[in-house]
Amino acid sequence: MQQPYQLGIALRYIRTRSSNSFISFISLVSMLGIALAVAVLIVVLSVTNGFYYELQQRTLGMISDATISGFGGTLDDWRVTRETALDRADVDAAAPYVEGQGMVFANRSIAGVSVRGIDPALERSVSSIESFVTAGDISELSPGTWGIAIGARLAATLGVGPGDEITLFLAQANMTPFGAVPRSRAFEVIAIFDSGIYEYDRGMVVMHFDAAARLFRTGQRASGLQLRVTDIYAAADTAAALARELGGGFYVSDWSRQHAAFFRSIQISKAILAVVLSLIVCVAAFNIVSTLVMVVREKRGDIAILRSFGATARGMLQLFAIQGTLIGAIGVGIGVAVGVLIASEVGSIVAWLEGLIGMELFSGEAYPVTELPSRVEPAEVAQIAAAALAMSLIATIFPAISAARQPPAEALRNE
Repeated sequence: MQQPYQLGIALRYIRTRSSNSFISFISLVSMLGIALAVAVLIVVLSVTNGFYYELQQRTLGMISDATISGFGGTLDDWRVTRETALDRADVDAAAPYVEGQGMVFANRSIAGVSVRGIDPALERSVSSIESFVTAGDISELSPGTWGIAIGARLAATLGVGPGDEITLFLAQANMTPFGAVPRSRAFEVIAIFDSGIYEYDRGMVVMHFDAAARLFRTGQRASGLQLRVTDIYAAADTAAALARELGGGFYVSDWSRQHAAFFRSIQISKAILAVVLSLIVCVAAFNIVSTLVMVVREKRGDIAILRSFGATARGMLQLFAIQGTLIGAIGVGIGVAVGVLIASEVGSIVAWLEGLIGMELFSGEAYPVTELPSRVEPAEVAQIAAAALAMSLIATIFPAISAARQPPAEALRNE
């Protein structure tokens, strides 16, 4: 044989033959157990990665990397602050915004919203809200007009579209002879955006900076500046450094802080899932122990004959270690292939299931995204495969040592 005899015999023990069909069957079960555990681990972690990445990208599409605002609610001179920010090497862009709270009313429906005033020309440098517009044109928001952009779910709730009129009520009130009357203003819907994040699509409206400044009576002062930074993972440090450079007296925030609880929960959930599912892989790998123990017991005669022909104890140990490793390697290979395939198409699979059962599995009211995302990380897949192979190799140690210690004379006498 061109290959080592241990490998040739190990392959014969794995292949199905009428004389050892049961051994081959339990070997197949061990392979499928490892394959299933590895595939599940890859799919679950890929979906978790997808949730994290999708939320991060959509969040950064609707808001900036970081913000800096005054403690009093407004910046005295946002233009000077913006120039100072742009002078920093770690800040790529900056844009002013006005922010407030209100309620919108149309067609006998009402909803609470967060109001944001932006300068469309500067806004595109810090966020990609324009890319989420599904109807109308957000660039039509202009000074001196009362146009507004709303989320797709809010539009569905109010039953409005581009060209329709909605009324915005503010928490502030006007004093009249009849008492306090909530301030309100009619707006024309200019555009509808759909970010896929329920929080924004249902609870946020966007208007021009000048309109928001007049509405909230800020005197053309901005609530703060939105920043796009060079390193999004250092956004908090960049904003803090800018605040210190400006002399302090500012409130800073960043994309991760605004959704800190959710991002932290994703990381914790991923770690817990990885540990739990790794234990399942471990259990599946140790099925190899029972498989090899049965093979060693079944093949005592073969072991004795091989030892009689000069095979060493080390050779026997290698034979059964190779068999167990082959079982694990084949199972891991199948698991990786199936896991990557399912993870890559999990969105289509979920959409098919939703159509089949006629039910929305991922409602925007319960989840921050309305579809199941997935992101396969090659390095993570390689780590899973390596860990599963290592567990399979460890599982071969006891049966292989047991085979190496088989006394040939006693085995032949019992045969």
